[in-house]
Amino acid sequence: MSKSKGTTMGLTNRSGFPRRTNDTTRLIITALLGVIFGFFIGVSFPSDSLSKINFPSGFRSRYDSASIDARRSNTGEPENRESYNIPKIYVPTNPRGAESLPPGIVEAETDLYLRRLWGEPSEDLKKKPKYLVSFTVGWNQRHNIDAAVRKFSDEFTIVLFHYDGRATEWDVFEWSKTAIHISVKRQTKWWYAKRFLHPDVIASYEYIFIWDEDLGVEHFNADKYIHLVKKHGLEISQPGLEPNNGLTWQMTKRRGDREVHKDTEEKPGWCSDPHLPPCAAFVEIMAPVFSRKAWRCVWHMIQPAHEKIGVVDSQWIVHQVIPSLGSQGKSENGKAPWEGVRARCKSEWSMFQERLLRADKAYFLSSTSRSATADKQYVARLKGVKN
Repeated sequence: MSKSKGTTMGLTNRSGFPRRTNDTTRLIITALLGVIFGFFIGVSFPSDSLSKINFPSGFRSRYDSASIDARRSNTGEPENRESYNIPKIYVPTNPRGAESLPPGIVEAETDLYLRRLWGEPSEDLKKKPKYLVSFTVGWNQRHNIDAAVRKFSDEFTIVLFHYDGRATEWDVFEWSKTAIHISVKRQTKWWYAKRFLHPDVIASYEYIFIWDEDLGVEHFNADKYIHLVKKHGLEISQPGLEPNNGLTWQMTKRRGDREVHKDTEEKPGWCSDPHLPPCAAFVEIMAPVFSRKAWRCVWHMIQPAHEKIGVVDSQWIVHQVIPSLGSQGKSENGKAPWEGVRARCKSEWSMFQERLLRADKAYFLSSTSRSATADKQYVARLKGVKN
């Protein structure tokens, strides 16, 4: 019997049932005491005490946002979006289309200075040319253009508009490797100028030369020319033309006894006003030179007063009258290509004159109408005051 009892007690001690029950009970009691203690601690704090505890800023920010969002979702309170939206920007003085940008980031103008693809941007430009000269060219006149370009110093940016599509061949000239080349077939220099010489694109240049390819420049020096137009205050100018070569107008004929002239006498009946073309305020389109301010006006088809327009006599050129662009036309109805080009020029000139006449008429009619309306409103206000 004692053996049996001993065996039974041995089995009970090895299973550990009484000890496990005691451990579980102890854990349950500890947890209950912790919950009760935490409850009493929590209710002893004032309701706003949490905001006085110094949490780390990141935690506090997340806590505040979560609390606000939770409170809104529970109470149905509408969100005040104005306090969270990025402030809107509207600057009416910015260029059109850029009103929503901060003025400090807006760059309304640019230039044609060449940049590198490497290194520091601030080190790209060893020199910034002050002036620009453009030539509308074909490969057949390359030697004439080479001679002309050599009359312009490194103060000039060189731009070539290629009407024959042959641009890469020009790299046989060293200066061509740093020139700007724009190639579109069978277009005139004014087509190129309107599209590629926008005033905001070439705003860095003080003077802009827009020249033909058939000009003899033996008696011309670009730097001396710039000096004279500044000296005489010319906003639009051209070099005088050699009197014996292809002259049409007295105004553009070189005079050997002066530096500059601004008016002339033409054939009887040609000038209705001595201050209007062709007796004044007039240069030809073969070799015009514009100041930066004048080009902005001319690009929009406005020109300065007649006293700002003149011909530089002491720096003159020869118009060689080579109708090279005419060969880019098309033969139609048995006519040579150049005849079609000339007919188109005359047609477009007539169209321009009609557009100008209509624009003037529309403006003055509108102006008169506005003036009449303003007069009526003024009279009505006077009557209101009297009454």
